[in-house]
Amino acid sequence: MAKYIFVTGGVTSSLGKGIIAASLAKLLQARGFRVTIQKLDPYINVDPGTMNPYEHGECYVTEDGAETDLDLGHYERFLNIHTSQANNVTTGKIYQTVINRERAGDFLGKTVQVVPHITDEIKRRMLLLGESGEFDIVITEIGGTVGDIESLPFIEAVRQLQWQLPDDDVVVVHLTLIPYLRAAKELKTKPTQHSVKMLSETGVHPDIIVCRTEEPLNNDIKRKIALFCNVKPEAVIEAMDASTIYEVPMAMLQEKLDVICMKKLGINVFPEPNLQNWKAFLDKLKFPKGRITIGLIGKYVELQDAYKSILESFIHAGAVNEVKVQVVNVHSEHITVNNVAEKLGSLDGLLVAPGFGHRGIEGKIAAVKYAREHDLPFFGICLGMQMAVIEFARNVLGLPDAHSTEMDSNTSEPVIDMMEEQKKIKMMGGTMRLGSYTCDIKEGSLAETIYNANRITERHRHRYEFNNEYLEDFEGNGMIASGINVDTGLVEIMEIPGHAFFIGVQYHPELKSTVEKPAPLFVHFVAAAKKYNEEKQTIEAPLLQSELI
Repeated sequence: MAKYIFVTGGVTSSLGKGIIAASLAKLLQARGFRVTIQKLDPYINVDPGTMNPYEHGECYVTEDGAETDLDLGHYERFLNIHTSQANNVTTGKIYQTVINRERAGDFLGKTVQVVPHITDEIKRRMLLLGESGEFDIVITEIGGTVGDIESLPFIEAVRQLQWQLPDDDVVVVHLTLIPYLRAAKELKTKPTQHSVKMLSETGVHPDIIVCRTEEPLNNDIKRKIALFCNVKPEAVIEAMDASTIYEVPMAMLQEKLDVICMKKLGINVFPEPNLQNWKAFLDKLKFPKGRITIGLIGKYVELQDAYKSILESFIHAGAVNEVKVQVVNVHSEHITVNNVAEKLGSLDGLLVAPGFGHRGIEGKIAAVKYAREHDLPFFGICLGMQMAVIEFARNVLGLPDAHSTEMDSNTSEPVIDMMEEQKKIKMMGGTMRLGSYTCDIKEGSLAETIYNANRITERHRHRYEFNNEYLEDFEGNGMIASGINVDTGLVEIMEIPGHAFFIGVQYHPELKSTVEKPAPLFVHFVAAAKKYNEEKQTIEAPLLQSELI
């Protein structure tokens, strides 16, 4: 039987429950346990697929095509495993399931209530992964903060499981904030005390308290928290701010968070953690041998979480290449034909990010044109690939009206068009081309060099595709389709041979990048940008020296 760890949060949101959960899971995995993590979100949306990135950040897509919370990206990046639709549960999914069962008559005429029907469905989802037999330990992160009205059914479900399951099968970890008042030069424990009190009033008592803090917790503070929150002093864990999220597992190892959890779960014999690969990654991350600058062209750059997986993929790829990747956000609405050289001239590489809608499109096209004409390493993802196609059609093929029917439904040159099966769909949620698809790669192409394979699988999230009616013209003028979907013949990869690095992909390679297996496209793109930077410095050094003379 699997054992269960629940991670709750208090005082404020955005404390990092997902990172703590992923770090704990990494440590347990490093000790040889089969671990997975799931996220329970209290919002009523069925999934975040229809939510604005400004509202919720990135929508993370799993192998099986589930649109999920961005925390699942952290889980996969830390554990190097695939998650699925079972790993993300929302209030919307819970109520949708219960209401469908009620309509089908499954409750035999009984009054359907939050307790027991909603909480029973929550518990069923909480135990689902553990009952599969694939995992020894299941970590469940409860979204929101204790005291939120929408979180109450989830907390109640945890209370019931604490009562139903054996004592050594359930552990509750509560993440809270210890604010530092600079005027008083003092850490304050009262918010944590109130948070734990509020959680206890629901019938759930935390076994471990993890304290986010800017300043170290001394033993007196730990003992005070333990005394007023009714836990052992060793169960009060310090979680200091870290320079990178990838340092958190090592910090939690030092605080013995995993050991305390295992002992409370009745696991008293366990091997030492094998974290050699993780430590090697951290060494390269913290001590780079160089620095490059990548421009990220997007429409949601004000919110970093909107491109979370892309930013993390650059960290992974930077470590492989032993360089620090400095990502410069460039809002596509601020780019014009007149200022594009000024905006992009200092970059070592350009990535045009995914997105939806017409806003900022012309700026992206201008940026792609600059990269193509100046041999600047270019990488386009999803919409970024489509922008590269439109730019090439306009400026190389001589089709000034070339566009995507997403932005211009009346264009006479629809080089990007909606898939036929998508044209019949009216509902928005969960209806795009989602999840993992297989792609055949052209022999001798840049894509083959990058992947070192002729067949790959990558994750998708889109409705619009390259229009194959134009493929012959593109390939006859220097842009080739180097990746084709096995079943549909749809174009997955476009590239320009002879360019320093110019490739666009319809899928989302960032969604599969992990610490142990960085995405090959990002690794090679960063390598190309590194080479571009070195060549630029070689040219600039004599010029600078002559100026000094």
